[in-house]
Amino acid sequence: MPPKSRFTRLDAFTKTVEDARIRTTSGGIVTIASLLIVLYLVWGEWSDYRRIIVHPELIVDKGRGERMEIHLNITFPRIPCELLTLDVMDVSGEQQTGVKHGIRKIQLAPVHAGGRPIDARSLDLHADEPAAHLDPAYCGECYGPPAPASAVKPGCCQTCEEVREAYAAVSWAFGKGEGVEQCKREHYSEKLEAQRDQGCRIEGGFRVNKVIGNFHIAPGRSFSNGMMHVHDLNNYMDPSQGSHTFTHTIHHLRFGPQLPDDLTKRMGGKTMEWTSHHLNPLDNTSQSTDDAAFNYMYFVKVVSTSYYPLGRQLRQGSIDQGDSSDLVAIGQHGLGQDGSLETHQYSVTSHKRSLKGGSDSQEGHKERLHAMGGIPGVFFSYDISPMKVINREERTKSFTGFLTGVAAVIGGTLTVAAAIDRAFYEGAARIKKLHQG
Repeated sequence: MPPKSRFTRLDAFTKTVEDARIRTTSGGIVTIASLLIVLYLVWGEWSDYRRIIVHPELIVDKGRGERMEIHLNITFPRIPCELLTLDVMDVSGEQQTGVKHGIRKIQLAPVHAGGRPIDARSLDLHADEPAAHLDPAYCGECYGPPAPASAVKPGCCQTCEEVREAYAAVSWAFGKGEGVEQCKREHYSEKLEAQRDQGCRIEGGFRVNKVIGNFHIAPGRSFSNGMMHVHDLNNYMDPSQGSHTFTHTIHHLRFGPQLPDDLTKRMGGKTMEWTSHHLNPLDNTSQSTDDAAFNYMYFVKVVSTSYYPLGRQLRQGSIDQGDSSDLVAIGQHGLGQDGSLETHQYSVTSHKRSLKGGSDSQEGHKERLHAMGGIPGVFFSYDISPMKVINREERTKSFTGFLTGVAAVIGGTLTVAAAIDRAFYEGAARIKKLHQG
């Protein structure tokens, strides 16, 4: 027999000799059941370890000099595209008038004809009227105002569009271009007449400063008159041009890129599955009116929202993205190469009123009065929240926690199984002794 080690007396797991062990049928059954239970519980621990959840955090937004993208898809069934203008302005003093970059205007057939999209080649009234066929010595008159800076030939207005730009630069109304040689040559009035019953869908995206501001879709070309922002409403209000109204449907409006569908499902959990409507509450919103002088206003509170995939660390400190963000194509802003995503969610309240003033007595609110005046259209005023939501992917437990859980499962199951086996054995022994006695 080998000499005893000094550690022998510290052995907490004493052994019995093989001859002293008793094997029973009930013990075998309990052993098999306990092994199955251990396998099931270990598989549950592994599944729990592999499960990824989205953990939300709320922090102060320390970013500065940032830009954000606004993506929209809005249908106006009773206004032709030629009359609609998209303008953007903010508290920093920046203005974007007549936004075209990144924006598509799709002409729609009249409502009574189904409102289907018309061939894209007919979208621009001036697309087939280049000035290249004119005499090289020709210099078109601008009819009062100086030629616009964007004129093809400096000091001249070669096209109807350049005359319109010249009028807008000095805050003059343009109308249908009566008496303007370039517009007669391009048949501007006739084409405008042909579109009067059509509708328009505006879709696309544009980039703005991440400060308080607004963007609006209103009729006529816009210009500044002193400290006021005004629109040329002559063609919109002209009775001969048909009954135009700002009945509209907002198919989609979001600030920044859209969260992936699989992420929105994980964010909802088991009790409430998220959809894009949680981030974009104006989606599929419709408003209808028969009043041409009507104004719709949406007041939006924008909250910065970030998504960081598993293993992605939160960027610390302030971020100045003012210069680099303009180098990214529209639609790619906020998308990280590592799968991270910078976007925004928002809440919204709305208000509508007739520009003729009056009260809401028809709706049962005689005490509610509206001021007169304003610009017909759809206005979106957005404010930026100082808080930021961080949605970070995390595992429900660490690998160490997984190993601890496995050890607890094995130890606990075998301990309970041993107690059950002992109870069966002693119970059987006592019953046997009673029968023998």
